[in-house]
Amino acid sequence: MNQLFKMAFRDLGRNRRRSFFSALALGMGLALLLLMASVITGEMESSMESSIRLQSGHLQIRAANYIEARSSLTWEDLVVDPAQIAAQVAALAPVKVATPRLYISGIISVSDENRGVRVIGIDPASAANAPYRDGMLSGTFLTADDRDGILIGKPLAEILELKAGDKANLLVNTSNGDVDQQLFTIRGIYTTNITGYDQITVFMPLAKAQTITKTENHASILFILLKDREQTGAVVAAIQPGGYEVKTWIQLNDLIVQIEDLSNSYMILLYLIILGITATVIVNTFIMAVFERTREIGILAAMGMHSRRIMAMFFAESSLLAVGGIVIGLIIGGLLVAYFTQYGFFIGNMGLNGAMIGDTIYAHLTLKDVLTLTSLTFVVSLLAALYPALLAAQMEPVEALRGGK
Repeated sequence: MNQLFKMAFRDLGRNRRRSFFSALALGMGLALLLLMASVITGEMESSMESSIRLQSGHLQIRAANYIEARSSLTWEDLVVDPAQIAAQVAALAPVKVATPRLYISGIISVSDENRGVRVIGIDPASAANAPYRDGMLSGTFLTADDRDGILIGKPLAEILELKAGDKANLLVNTSNGDVDQQLFTIRGIYTTNITGYDQITVFMPLAKAQTITKTENHASILFILLKDREQTGAVVAAIQPGGYEVKTWIQLNDLIVQIEDLSNSYMILLYLIILGITATVIVNTFIMAVFERTREIGILAAMGMHSRRIMAMFFAESSLLAVGGIVIGLIIGGLLVAYFTQYGFFIGNMGLNGAMIGDTIYAHLTLKDVLTLTSLTFVVSLLAALYPALLAAQMEPVEALRGGK
């Protein structure tokens, strides 16, 4: 076996330039695969994490007939006495925070400019609001007793040309089917770096939201964050919802799960295309080697080398070429992934409301992806050498000696 690899190393060294560029092509293919896998993994994990922090939580308690898309405010669709239920849930050890939220459909207007928005009534003191508090760009955060202040996102502020301290009229639906409106002061402007979310989401204190919508002592949901999302099942089993339903983060983020599944399907197709192109380079390299070494192959066959050993010689060359390509790919791919993990790349608003895709994508490479893709690259390299190896093994010694003259 050692002798076989020594011969393979010598044969590859005969045309070092061709061998190097073949390994480089293989390495570039692997590097591209690693980058693509890391970007998809990073974006899906980031999207899910953002959705959990900002929108779904790990768990939600809500009325069984509540329809989130309509932001229903009828009392039978809401949670009664949410503060008491939230306190009971927050007492469970795995729970980080539990807080009521009220979702309201509204329209914000300044002069002749109108925008449809989703108003969220929040408890300003809750730790669940950390993303908005930490994302404050100007102004101040809300307080529980504020009766005419709201927070708006940076994109909405830019569209309406508003700044902290300005006034804006807000029209909202109420529980009895009417509408109410009031002139509010922009207390502050925040960003979550998710344009699609920030340009339609307005925050006001929960007490004010309940008053203006005539939903006193009611909330749309209880928003629950856990210390470890692996404890989701245990917390669901421990909660006594009292006639309400409990939704998990998986159920609440079905769109993201579907997008991830679809992305993985397309990525498999792209992987096959890239590896197919790489395999073509390997096949071409070894076919050229077979025709260049026809006489040598004939001599080896005439000396009694079995066809299986001739094939093994080409597989050994392919293995060495694959190892070299994988090393190059890991170096190039590692540098690319490291850069995009640190700095990411800006994609802006993709217009997928509900998917919570950020304006900047950051790569995240897992050990599983590294092992899977390097193994796949190695196997494809060996398969690419199959046809040239068979071509060499099937040569008749006499014809090979004549063809090599």
